[in-house]
Amino acid sequence: MIDWQKVVRSFRFAGQGILDLFRFENNARVHLLLAGLVVGAGLWLQLSRTEWAIIVTQIGLVWAAEAVNTAIEKLCDLVSPGYHPQIKAVKDLSSGAVLILAITAVVVGVLILGGHLLERFMSN
Repeated sequence: MIDWQKVVRSFRFAGQGILDLFRFENNARVHLLLAGLVVGAGLWLQLSRTEWAIIVTQIGLVWAAEAVNTAIEKLCDLVSPGYHPQIKAVKDLSSGAVLILAITAVVVGVLILGGHLLERFMSN
């Protein structure tokens, strides 16, 4: 049997984590701002359902990676508050993963939005 109280409590904890991510993490706020701009551009350019699915997936992947990176950094800081070369490597790798996803999202955005922008400005 499913314990629905535990399910609801888990969702509350997860929701708090998402709120904290955007409230306290500067890079997450940058990603949020850029996502808002992309969504605005997508609305203006009237993206197809498939294009929206791809764009929303990219946004979600970047946000999820940022959340995992933040969790790893906080855990590293707790485990090793001082400088340690292995901790530095772990933190660099996790932030590098976010960068890889962010670059991929930009490329996808340019491919989708750029094509629509070219069509819009070339037809005028």
